[in-house]
Amino acid sequence: SGPAALQISNYWQAGEPLYVDLCPHEPVVEWLKTLKQTQPKTVLRTHFYTRMAKNLVLELQTLLWPELADTPLANISDAQLSALAEQLHRWPIKPSGTEGYRTAEVTLGGVNVDEVSSKTFESKKQKGLYFIGEVLDVTGWLGGYNFQWAWASGHAAGRSAARPSH
Repeated sequence: SGPAALQISNYWQAGEPLYVDLCPHEPVVEWLKTLKQTQPKTVLRTHFYTRMAKNLVLELQTLLWPELADTPLANISDAQLSALAEQLHRWPIKPSGTEGYRTAEVTLGGVNVDEVSSKTFESKKQKGLYFIGEVLDVTGWLGGYNFQWAWASGHAAGRSAARPSH
């Protein structure tokens, strides 16, 4: 939930997975191999607790390394550590869908901007018809950009429509 989920929804294609790097600033395979040498009797979750919430670690353990849950690092092969690191750096999440327009904050699509004057926002196909804001196929980042686009395009269209030549 939140801004990150809303922003990434601009790029997600229905039916396709998203890949999340759960350790973006950590070369996990090197870290785990070092721990294997320096703390061979410990288990994986012990070390992940220092970097992630306990509930997340326990869920990841259930999903990604259940057969290694109580295995000391010394007994886990480097290939297994590498495979686990890859999963943590590229964890697939497949959304079941969206909540649709009912809760949408920003939507993709709309009137093709090539069919509208970039100065007046008047339709090139129908004189006197103006398109502004999210009706156009323009999507901005979260944080007020879409509001600004709506206000600016509305202002430009209003000024143009108010000219005596129309």
